[in-house]
Amino acid sequence: MISNRIDSASQVIMATPKAIYEAFMNPETLVLWLPPKGMSAQIDAFEPYVGGTYKLTLTYEKDHENSGKTSENTDVAQGKFLELVPDTKIVLAGNFDSEDPAFSGVMTQTWYLEAVTEGTKVTIICENVPEGIRKEDHDEGLNSTLENLASFVEKIDGE
Repeated sequence: MISNRIDSASQVIMATPKAIYEAFMNPETLVLWLPPKGMSAQIDAFEPYVGGTYKLTLTYEKDHENSGKTSENTDVAQGKFLELVPDTKIVLAGNFDSEDPAFSGVMTQTWYLEAVTEGTKVTIICENVPEGIRKEDHDEGLNSTLENLASFVEKIDGE
């Protein structure tokens, strides 16, 4: 079943759009900041060009309320890069490997990087969010990812 739900999160990060874009385009750094609090990540495939694919495994690090979408403690997502505008915009289309129809469907995730006086306003917009993802959990995860990104790039960009 296709969902029309849209979730979003935004944060101003004290780093340049270029530093943020580069942190996203490098799989070795992406795994350090992308997973929300309480999770770790592994990149199984990463081809950062328009039409290129990605496969990402998120693992819950400890006991959690909700079970994983793919297994008891993992979420596996795969998809492709739809649009890449250096230092400005990243668009991904992905889906979860899950036998539960509540997690089926392709979710489009757009990352906007907008230069502002304080640094970069990063906005994530997720369209067609699967109905199995609770809005509260998704909001918390998106905000956690943005906080991780800020900690990561502010440290790097400030050196």
